[in-house]
Amino acid sequence: MKIGIVCYPTFGGSGVVATELGKALAERGHQVHFVTYNQPARLDLFSENLFYHEVSVSNYPLFDFPPYELALASRLVDVVRFEKLDILHVHYAIPHASAAYMAKQILLTYGIYIPVVTTLHGTDITLVGKDRTFKPVVTFSINQSDGVTAVSENLRNDTYQFFEIQKDIRVIPNFIDLGRFNLKPKDHFKKAIAPAGERIVVHTSNFRKVKRTGDVVRIFAELVKQIPSKLLMVGDGLERSICEQLCRDLNITDNVRFLGKQDAIEEILSVSDLFLMPSQSESFGLAALEAMACKVPVISSDAGGLPELNVDGVTGFLKQVGDVEGMAEKAIYILEDDERLQQFKNNALERAKEFDLANILPIYEKYYSEVIELSRQNV
Repeated sequence: MKIGIVCYPTFGGSGVVATELGKALAERGHQVHFVTYNQPARLDLFSENLFYHEVSVSNYPLFDFPPYELALASRLVDVVRFEKLDILHVHYAIPHASAAYMAKQILLTYGIYIPVVTTLHGTDITLVGKDRTFKPVVTFSINQSDGVTAVSENLRNDTYQFFEIQKDIRVIPNFIDLGRFNLKPKDHFKKAIAPAGERIVVHTSNFRKVKRTGDVVRIFAELVKQIPSKLLMVGDGLERSICEQLCRDLNITDNVRFLGKQDAIEEILSVSDLFLMPSQSESFGLAALEAMACKVPVISSDAGGLPELNVDGVTGFLKQVGDVEGMAEKAIYILEDDERLQQFKNNALERAKEFDLANILPIYEKYYSEVIELSRQNV
């Protein structure tokens, strides 16, 4: 197949999933064309089956805001026509689904019907999509897609609840490349971070309010009172400075390190003993899955799709959003006993194996074939 993939080229979950999916499809022999405004962050390898098409946006002074949606639609028309694509897969509804619809209508004037699959990732539905400014366009674009997928049952249900959707939404969960995310021998790094054998706790995110990074700091402040520990805060964003000040206020700065954005996150996870994810909302929890693949148990909120990933009492624990005390208590329970910690680590890896890319990729391939065949029947 010749597959076009539209995504945000950032470290966010939707961009990561789209890029890793495209790379895996290329390895399976499919020709994959990425269409976006920058090269995706994880599109860092050369392959004869991978192509990148940049979207250039006009800086004409008439526009207060660059018309990215129009530029993307035009670029999609060009790529579909001249690369003879079989299907477009757009990740994150806004504005990719609407741009794909516009491109599809333009392509019809050339006698070309291009089927479109839209994958919903989370905030495009639960946050941005519910904004009344965008809601009619999001609803229309989803309904006009030839296929629609969501990364969790929770997100699927939310989409039906918030929007008048007539399309069937197929749940295809996020995945993990166990070839990359696995426990790596990094004992020297662990000794540098925790020279006295302290437990290492980690959090990774984009430091937005929805991630409740302040709760991460408060949970750790309670934990470190009873168990010698270090906290690694990976990522960056608007809430970072607030968290740094909170560490000073709680007098735990000597035990916390802010590492900023990191590419080799699997190396940091390999030295970690516990992952904290107290988010207000998570459609799936890809960062938690990456931790579990590296044998790191998870303490998380019970928000969104997290209960579909993190098995309470097995791979970690689930607590209500904002329950700092409860999360700290469960963190202590896991970390205070070596044998118990090892069992949780083993359980986390076994659960992660269920989301191995090798298991999920054939589901996407089969779905593409279904959508292409159905679109041919309807033309």
